[in-house]
Amino acid sequence: MAALSHSLKENPRLDLWLRFLDDRTVRIGTGKVELGQGVLTALSQIAAEELDLRVDQISIMSGNSLQGPGEGYTASSWSIEHSGSAIRLVAAEVRALARMHAGLRLNASPDELTIVEGAFFKNGVASGLDYWAIADDLDLSVEVSGRFLPKSADQYRIVGASIPRLDLPEKLTGSGFIHDMTLPGMLHARTLRQPGRGARLVTLDEAAIKRRAGGDISIIRIDSFVAFVGASETVVRAAADAAATYAVWDNARMLSPEAATAEWVAAQPSTDLMMGDPPQDAVHDRVSLSFTRSFLSHGSLAPSCALALYQHGTLTVWSHGQGMHPLRENIAKTLGLPLESVACHHVQGAGCYGHNGADDAALDAALVARVLPDQPIRLMWRRQEEFGYEPLSSAMTVAVHVNLDVNGRPDDWTTEVWSATHGQRPGVGGAYLLAAEAMNEPPPERKPFDIPLERGGGAVRNAIPLYDVSGKRISFHLIHDVPVRTSSLRGLGATLNVFAIEAVMDELAARVGEDPITYRLSALSDPRARAVLERVAAMAGWSSRGTGGAGVGLGVGIARYKNSSAYAAVVAAVEVEEAVRVTDVWCAVDAGLVINPDGAENQIEGNIVQAISWALMEEVRFDAQGISTLDWQSYPVIRFKDIPEIRVELIEASQHEALGIGECAGGPAAAAIGNAVAHALGMCIHHMPMTRERIMAAALQA
Repeated sequence: MAALSHSLKENPRLDLWLRFLDDRTVRIGTGKVELGQGVLTALSQIAAEELDLRVDQISIMSGNSLQGPGEGYTASSWSIEHSGSAIRLVAAEVRALARMHAGLRLNASPDELTIVEGAFFKNGVASGLDYWAIADDLDLSVEVSGRFLPKSADQYRIVGASIPRLDLPEKLTGSGFIHDMTLPGMLHARTLRQPGRGARLVTLDEAAIKRRAGGDISIIRIDSFVAFVGASETVVRAAADAAATYAVWDNARMLSPEAATAEWVAAQPSTDLMMGDPPQDAVHDRVSLSFTRSFLSHGSLAPSCALALYQHGTLTVWSHGQGMHPLRENIAKTLGLPLESVACHHVQGAGCYGHNGADDAALDAALVARVLPDQPIRLMWRRQEEFGYEPLSSAMTVAVHVNLDVNGRPDDWTTEVWSATHGQRPGVGGAYLLAAEAMNEPPPERKPFDIPLERGGGAVRNAIPLYDVSGKRISFHLIHDVPVRTSSLRGLGATLNVFAIEAVMDELAARVGEDPITYRLSALSDPRARAVLERVAAMAGWSSRGTGGAGVGLGVGIARYKNSSAYAAVVAAVEVEEAVRVTDVWCAVDAGLVINPDGAENQIEGNIVQAISWALMEEVRFDAQGISTLDWQSYPVIRFKDIPEIRVELIEASQHEALGIGECAGGPAAAAIGNAVAHALGMCIHHMPMTRERIMAAALQA
């Protein structure tokens, strides 16, 4: 009996996952959605493998809130672990049932039958039957039993192959994103954003806005929510750009530059929680070091966009959000509609990396569509709106306190974390969609909540080190109030937690005069962790590292994402002159069974590129009016010219279950860069991003 995954327990009916279609394909349903990670290609491979089909005989229905399985949000590197394992088990069961029914038709035992591209062969001879000929005999309305085991890895022919990504052709030809989607008679919409929860619109000079727009527009006002609608996207955008000048607000949000700092955040009231082993007193020696990180934006490549149509009492929404079932529930609740009157469908977007403005834009479009029935509404945020109003990743402070034994090895470890929440997705922990704040009766204030450690953790993700330490714990200070929304960004708190843990390991190695990798191996018994660390050391030629200094350095970082998903070890080479430049990165990963090696390597490379950007340049700043980093000049991200040579190797581990891979390299990459900078300069930089200004300030204090 196969164990049922979380997704199958929540969605046990076979027909939610698999249906035979008249066009002689098999439709596979998934609640997980494509965010650029290649997951739909990998899920197609899993289904084709178990059903003995070609990949082009599989069609994926992703993120359909009416017909597909509800799997929550596509997050936390769970798509293959949750949806993939569910599809594998469902496909194996349907294949077995189909063989039994075919055997009855052909007067053969199932063992006499093989399946090739969906056709049944009896003792190697074509039978004339295939899946579609017996599809009506199969009752897929039943619940999965788990009685039929999937294939073993040594039988795979499609899983483990680097087939081309199925979503790329449309994207490369300009038709793969929601921004490219059009509907007959579609109108465009933009918004005037409320400057903070509690702000109320006093007056709005609509005549002046219409004059500035230079064309025909309608102005939709629902309490303090305002949208500009028209047939011309250019005219509508002009209206939105001009609107702030002609709006008078009461109780508008005011910020201070200091509130953008990790130090300010850590000083706010908090809910405190201790997790892990009981604390121990230091016996021989104790080391304490602190590290900080600024607020981060998602930096999505395209602003958030949604389409909505209210027709015949049904509201249909197309969105690039990360979960269509939760979005459906949240829109229905906000608008006071019956759940059955709302349908949400996923369309891919250009850039995501976590909980950005996609869900909020979907509610914006729905609000306008309710006022203008029978007319499709395309609502897109402006770039400054995306930077200014999407949820941010919280600024953080992490302090590591380590007791050492007589040999200078860690004997007791506390990771202390100060952060606002990383888990405010709508419907989670009392969080809601942005425009709900603009209603005269907004939802109640959110209570402090973050993702619990048993679900991977939010701010405390990867705060427990992978190393062999007799006592490990987390001291978590969940900050109650910060002046901006915070939520999930790729990796959540893992990036700074791994950065801090690995910086401390380098410090401890230096105290006893040992090589950083040798020191780590002495405190690391997990054989899979040791294997990735030894592999990356060989890839990077670590043995010739040298003493460092003179502005050239080599650093290492390692973690197992969430301490339950893929293992990643990274070595980074840097040059430090006027600024830090990463010249080379090597990465070794153990993700267990890898479905699509090329796709996995692409994901790891992208995660490393993003980690370089976080480590060296990205940070949100505030001024009195709000977030001040509203464009690519004030919020720079890494450019192609700054991307180093990146080499990724996947360790063969197909005997193990597939592990989540999309976020595994971010923390180790940032840590490797931090340790490489320390190696180059002879001093550790304790704050991300490691800008020229911060390095100079640290040098003056050294």
